[in-house]
Amino acid sequence: MKLDTMLSARDLHEVPKAAKAAEEAGFGAIWSMEAGNDGFLPLALAAEHTRRIKMGPAVAIAFPRSPMVMANTSYDLARLSEGRFILGLGTQVKGHIERRYGMRYEPPVPKLREYLESLAAIFKCWNEGGAKLSYKGKYYNFSLMTPFFAPRPHQFKIPVYIAGVNEHICRLAGELCDGLHAHPFNSPKYLREFVMPHLEAGFKKSGRSRKDFTVFTTPFVVVGGNDEEIEKARAGVRQQIAFYASTRTYQVVLETHGWGDVAPRLNEKAAKGDWTGMASEITDEMLDTYSVSGRWDDIAAKVKARYDGLLDRVAFYMPYKAGVDDDAWRHLCQQFNG
Repeated sequence: MKLDTMLSARDLHEVPKAAKAAEEAGFGAIWSMEAGNDGFLPLALAAEHTRRIKMGPAVAIAFPRSPMVMANTSYDLARLSEGRFILGLGTQVKGHIERRYGMRYEPPVPKLREYLESLAAIFKCWNEGGAKLSYKGKYYNFSLMTPFFAPRPHQFKIPVYIAGVNEHICRLAGELCDGLHAHPFNSPKYLREFVMPHLEAGFKKSGRSRKDFTVFTTPFVVVGGNDEEIEKARAGVRQQIAFYASTRTYQVVLETHGWGDVAPRLNEKAAKGDWTGMASEITDEMLDTYSVSGRWDDIAAKVKARYDGLLDRVAFYMPYKAGVDDDAWRHLCQQFNG
């Protein structure tokens, strides 16, 4: 299990310093978010100012970008990073597609299947230098690539991960992708009993196995140097779990533990902006189910034990202020990454 990190800098001027610091600390990869920032621009700076660390968006929203646009950006970043780039894609929920991106919402899994197939066809065309571009589907059609618009070929593989929570997208990941961005709102039981069987169905369809695949997530980690710090951290994580659990798309994570009735109450309170009331719906048992707690000196062992055999890469999700210095992160990276 590798320990990665989310890109800490939000200002592009600060990205080179942050990327260098992450590499020097020993993190395995840097992941950028599309939350107030473009998902790709920071990675160009990170690639230029580092030499070892992997990088990718976690995640870039696919549908607002044509597969051709996505392919061009990814191809350039793979070349610049010399093969360290990982393309992480997500679909987003209906409200955001329609009201934030101003686009028509269409069935996400069939459309994402064509998106992935289109990317594969485009990369094949470019890698083979002159091969005919040919892809025809319901949502995407590609049949034109002239030498003027084709990038100079390179053979850096671009692993593609997709974000998924529910059955069909997990199967799609297992069939066509190199990895899965599992949602932070998860539990070992949900991963083991729900996600893994659907991934396996996808592996079977494509003739692959689990060893060919990477599962990454940012698990909720409650950590501190003493009981007081841990208790404050629990409050921040409780609030964030309530926020995610209020989304109907993620109800399966609650239902796995018999808490499906909590989702409608959370959704109702979210609609009213009752954030305090939402947090009160998350019991201590639920908090411990969906997060892992510990002190700085034992949290690595606890995360590894909790997700052994389930996750291949992790980045701690800590929605609270954590008082920890660079030496502590270096020690954690050594425990995970060697």
